[in-house]
Amino acid sequence: MPAVTSKLAVASFAIALFAASTSAALAQKKYDTGATDTEIKIGNIMPYSGPASAYGIIGRTEAAYFKKINEEGGINGRKINFVSYDDAYSPPKTVEQARKLVESDEVLLIFNSLGTPPNSAIQKYMNSKKVPQLFVATGATKWNDPKDFPWTMGWQPNYQSETQIYAKYLLKNMPNAKIAVLYQNDDYGKDYLKGLKDGLGAKAASMIVIEESYETSEPTIDNHIVKMKATGADVFMNITTPKFAAQAIKKISEIGWKPTHFLNNVSASVGSVIKPAGFEHSQDIISAAYLKDVSDPQWKDDAGMKAFLDFMTKYFPEGDKLDGGTIVGYGVAQTLVEVLKKCGDDLTRENVMKQAASLKDFRTEVLLPGIKINTSPTDFAPISSLQLMKFKGEKWDLFGDVISADAGG
Repeated sequence: MPAVTSKLAVASFAIALFAASTSAALAQKKYDTGATDTEIKIGNIMPYSGPASAYGIIGRTEAAYFKKINEEGGINGRKINFVSYDDAYSPPKTVEQARKLVESDEVLLIFNSLGTPPNSAIQKYMNSKKVPQLFVATGATKWNDPKDFPWTMGWQPNYQSETQIYAKYLLKNMPNAKIAVLYQNDDYGKDYLKGLKDGLGAKAASMIVIEESYETSEPTIDNHIVKMKATGADVFMNITTPKFAAQAIKKISEIGWKPTHFLNNVSASVGSVIKPAGFEHSQDIISAAYLKDVSDPQWKDDAGMKAFLDFMTKYFPEGDKLDGGTIVGYGVAQTLVEVLKKCGDDLTRENVMKQAASLKDFRTEVLLPGIKINTSPTDFAPISSLQLMKFKGEKWDLFGDVISADAGG
């Protein structure tokens, strides 16, 4: 009898142990809406049509990258279901698409939705629903506000940092410059303008001779360019989205205005801005970068650039490798994959934000050397460094050191 009793005891102990380990395994797996054992559903909103449609290539690159990830087995065995909608860069449409993604499609998060006005329109909604609005595709400074908006995080360097770097350059090299500013009349344009004024400090009032705004509904900005030339300005600060940036570059050349031309990073794409405007019209334009440029021969043997080009050839052959949007889409998609990997089997919205807010010296393959991604619970600005560059021939040439906005930009 004692032998039988001990066998029963061992058996029941084994059953209890199995049950405990099973329940522990189940307990370790935590899911919110949009995540299961086999799938992670991610929402996205892009301007595939409308005045900012040049940026649509970012969404298409991301879709191709997630296809690559899925073919390689997914993330911790789960496939990405990427649901991307068009909002035509129209904030009311963005609100409609965000509601659809959250309430009908039931996504785990909305990732890299594009544009400052569109994201501004859904920020309160996303935070009230406690759904991550992660790595938004806009450099507005306000995305770094973990206290008031803990569910919203940017990715690229913020606009104010960028124009502060231009201001620093001007104060050092052209302290008596007369600056003409063209900016888009919305939060995106005003953010850049604020950074410029903050960077120039007390000299802003005397150095800026004209602030000219335009609406995205305007078919052309030619009249604004003519008006700015008439002021005698010798510096042109071009704060525009791709369509209008290309128009401005062309018009300046046509009317024979030769200012020192600063072009914001969001329109520095060779493929979607410089090439359409004409290489001959784009010489010596100054901008700032944080990502490698495909057209720069210094990266021809770079492992990260080779990986990017291999990806484009296999998964997005119809995509323009020269378009800066493809590099952006690739880099930000890699960052999301890193966050989701770190989430393990805890795919709750809360853990997604927790992991996104604890990136330490993470590098995607396409960031410039010396630039790293760092976040913390009190710092939602992943990338805060840039390097100046000048357009020469058919490509951008980097110059100077990597400048961190944290060090005063």
